[in-house]
Amino acid sequence: MYIALGILALVAVYLVIIYNGLVKARQMAEEAWSGIDVQLKRRADLIPNLIETVKGYAAHEKGTSEEVVRLRNQAQAVPAGDVAGRAQAEGMLSQALGKLFALAEAYPDLKANQNFSELQASLETIESEIQMSRRYYNGAARELNVKVETFPNNLVAGQFGFSKREYFEITNEADRAVPTVKF
Repeated sequence: MYIALGILALVAVYLVIIYNGLVKARQMAEEAWSGIDVQLKRRADLIPNLIETVKGYAAHEKGTSEEVVRLRNQAQAVPAGDVAGRAQAEGMLSQALGKLFALAEAYPDLKANQNFSELQASLETIESEIQMSRRYYNGAARELNVKVETFPNNLVAGQFGFSKREYFEITNEADRAVPTVKF
């Protein structure tokens, strides 16, 4: 009888350890997503200043500026938990920003403008931080997904509503392409 109670106690302790590991992995994934969200917000806040600077030099390139603003608003409208939707919207925004920076090559005065240069440098820094945050999030999501899918964790995960996380990645090959700008 004591042996049976001992085995039952060990199983209970093991289940608690599995549960706590799942909770930790879920919290890490949520924290990582929050990091991405912060960086994307910083980028979205920088875009209006960048657009205004470009408008002053390239007034007849209004379409590119409007596209960036439209895609920025579209990205911000994606629900917080929609990782795939946010990744797609942010990929399209990144591509439009690439077109906007390509415009600077056609306008030497814009390229030499100190405000534009500072905004471009800030955006490059934020883009780098987004990439770091994305890698961290994808690692945390991978960790959670492995825990949710492996045995015996999957038994506990299913009972307590733990689920897999989507990765934050560019899925549209067109989003990976180098933008082309025609004048």
